[in-house]
Amino acid sequence: MNARSKRDELLNRVVDHLATHGLADLSLSPMAEQLGTSKRMLIYYFGSRDNLIATAIRASRPDVADLFGDVHDESSLREAGHALWEAITSGRQRRPIRILFQVLSLAPTQPDLYGAVADEAVTAMVDPLVPVYRNLGYDDLDARARASLLISGLRGLCLDRIATGDVPRTDAAARVLIATATARPARS
Repeated sequence: MNARSKRDELLNRVVDHLATHGLADLSLSPMAEQLGTSKRMLIYYFGSRDNLIATAIRASRPDVADLFGDVHDESSLREAGHALWEAITSGRQRRPIRILFQVLSLAPTQPDLYGAVADEAVTAMVDPLVPVYRNLGYDDLDARARASLLISGLRGLCLDRIATGDVPRTDAAARVLIATATARPARS
C-alpha cells in the first residue's frame, strides 16, 4: 500500500473516530492508540491536531459543487437540495456531519482553536452554490443569501433532527425550506 492510500485509509478511520468520540477533549495519543497507529504517524500524515481536524472536516463534508453541478433550473436546484438533505440525514454524510456540528459549536467559545476551521467549513459549502444561483439569474446578494439559507438552513434542521429524533417534522421543514430557497421571488 502506498503512502497516499495509507493516509486515505487512516483519514477514513479518523473521520469515523471523530464522528463517534467527538473533538472537545481530543488528544492525539489516545486517539492513535484506538486507531491502531501512533501519534507520530498522525503527525506525519496530518502535521498537527488542528490540521487533522481541518482535513477530517474537508473529507467528511458533502461535495456541494458535485451535488449542485448539474443544476440548470429551479426544478433541478430543488432536486439537488433534496439530495443534500438525504445525504446529511440518511446517506453517506449522516455520521461525518457530526464533526462539523462539533466544530461549529466549539468555534464561538474557542475561536482560536476552531474559528478558522469553522469559517472555512461554512464557506466551502456555501460558496460553490452562489454561482449556481447566479447562473439561474439571481443577483449576487440574492444568490449569496439563498445559498446561505439553503445550506445553513438544512444544516440547522439536520442538527435539530439529531438532537430530537423527530424525522417527520424535520423532513417536512426541509421540504418547506428547499421550496423557499429555490422559488423565484415574486415580481412586484
